[in-house]
Amino acid sequence: MSRRRSSRRKAGLTPFRRLAIVGMSAAATLAAVAVLAIGWALYTFNGPGPEARGNAEATTVILRRGSGVSEIANALERAGVIRSSAVFAAAAQITGAARELKAGEYLIADRASMGRILQDIREGRVVRHQVTIPEGWTSEMVVQALNANPVLEGVVSAPPEGSVLPETYQVERGEDRAVVLKRMMDAQEALLAQLWAKRQPGLPFDTPEEAVTLASVVEKETGIASERPRVAAVFVNRLRRGMRLESDPTIIYGINRGRPLGRGIRASELATATPYNTYLIDGLPPTPIANPGRASLAAVLDPPKTEELFFVADGSGGHVFAATFEEHTRNVARWRAIEKARAAQATTVVPPAKAVAP
Repeated sequence: MSRRRSSRRKAGLTPFRRLAIVGMSAAATLAAVAVLAIGWALYTFNGPGPEARGNAEATTVILRRGSGVSEIANALERAGVIRSSAVFAAAAQITGAARELKAGEYLIADRASMGRILQDIREGRVVRHQVTIPEGWTSEMVVQALNANPVLEGVVSAPPEGSVLPETYQVERGEDRAVVLKRMMDAQEALLAQLWAKRQPGLPFDTPEEAVTLASVVEKETGIASERPRVAAVFVNRLRRGMRLESDPTIIYGINRGRPLGRGIRASELATATPYNTYLIDGLPPTPIANPGRASLAAVLDPPKTEELFFVADGSGGHVFAATFEEHTRNVARWRAIEKARAAQATTVVPPAKAVAP
């Protein structure tokens, strides 16, 4: 009897062994599930992302300032550029990127991996927009362009004339207009300091601000870059001799702050006394008349050595220069003849074509 019981005990399983087997089976199942979950998460993170909606090549996603990890992850999932906001948030925490994610506008390529997207947001690879300030714009025109730009925020007022460096600037969506304007002014200040330190000795002005004023006159006198040094030399020579600048753009600035007149200057305007009428005032106008570019600033601070004192339009968009008044008078006569011929051509009435009998 005892031998049979002993044999059954040996052949059967004890409750502990049964429990151990069940536990091992459950652990194996959980391990398999965990492996599958990890594998799925890794594939979701590193594998190709969703296709862009509407067969687009990329998707624009805007992440607002102050967004946390969860909000960013949800925004990406709603935009259809990631499959799981939970995986993205977890990956951001595990990799330490959670506190380094940067707001802004992002262009997510079609089927970009979640890992690539996380890295781009961590490094702040936002979409860059451009704001171009042409040479010779007034400060009012600069501010109007900034206030009209749809990607910028805030409102700015016009800075002092001549304080902005005309350039193409990179900006981000949502960037404050005042910050962008300050960057433009800082660029002008830095360039002016650099050029002023290397200026030609013996120039007929004493301060960087006066250099900007003269450069603004040069800027408005010619749109041809190669002419700016010669125009600057003419004005420097005139100032050295105590001659008036006699610059038409200064008159225009005195009339309407530099906006195009759409016509020629009238004789009455030439004779009207304003602080900017350099036909009537000595020396420089009281302020710049525009924002001069790099070439004009460099030209007035290091003008070529010439004897030229005059220039007038040559009919081709440029100017002809002269060292004497007699030579200048001949050049003016040629320009007047060109003007007269053009006016006659413009007013010539062309008779209608005669009908041809069939």
